[in-house]
Amino acid sequence: MNKIYVIGIGPGAYEQMTVKAAEALKECEVIVGYTVYVDLLREHFGEKEFLTTPMRQEVKRCEMAFLEAAKGRKTAMVCSGDAGIYGMAGLMYEIGEKYPDVELEIIPGVTAAIGGAAVLGAPMSHDCCLISLSDLLTPWETIEKRVKAAAEADFVICLYNPSSKKRGTYLNQACTLMLQYKPEDTVCGIVRNIARDGEEMEILTLEELKETPVDMFSTVFVGNQDTKVIGGKMVTPRGYRYERD
Repeated sequence: MNKIYVIGIGPGAYEQMTVKAAEALKECEVIVGYTVYVDLLREHFGEKEFLTTPMRQEVKRCEMAFLEAAKGRKTAMVCSGDAGIYGMAGLMYEIGEKYPDVELEIIPGVTAAIGGAAVLGAPMSHDCCLISLSDLLTPWETIEKRVKAAAEADFVICLYNPSSKKRGTYLNQACTLMLQYKPEDTVCGIVRNIARDGEEMEILTLEELKETPVDMFSTVFVGNQDTKVIGGKMVTPRGYRYERD
């Protein structure tokens, strides 16, 4: 049976790709993906054939991968971060129903929540959730409900796709919703360009976050009531009980 590897390549740097992902890419003849993500791989896999599409052509991209695999070619569909978290794995399974002779193998990767958390310190050490602020595929009304519910439950919240040119106010709106349930001084963090050139982090309060500009290469973390700053790092205690001297 022909196979497609659906591979999460991590946040950007080759060093943060899993060994299994790198080995699978070495075996493949064709690598299919969104142009920006494929460009991250060319330096290390320059001998491969690359097939790309721009944003919003996800279905076409999946079809391209299945057509290549159907020819008997070893094929990879790559996604940034993890293929199953805001990635292509789900869509590949849906479209794959038309290609019963092509097997899918999902290879996990380091998603932005994990990569960004490591830069900030330990912001997600307790119950947490991921919410995308992009309304391209999810109605904003639904996003609002999820943000409010997560804030009311005092989850640590990791926000993906916090802003873009067309959605410049969405993070501000999300912060306004969270401030109904979380204090203004809730510890928050931003990591920009995770594992890429220009990587930087910032720790600030929820009230400050509300007015802070971000972009699509930013990942935002909002702490819970116990999150604090230790040595310049954002830390959410796990809740272990221990004796203090």
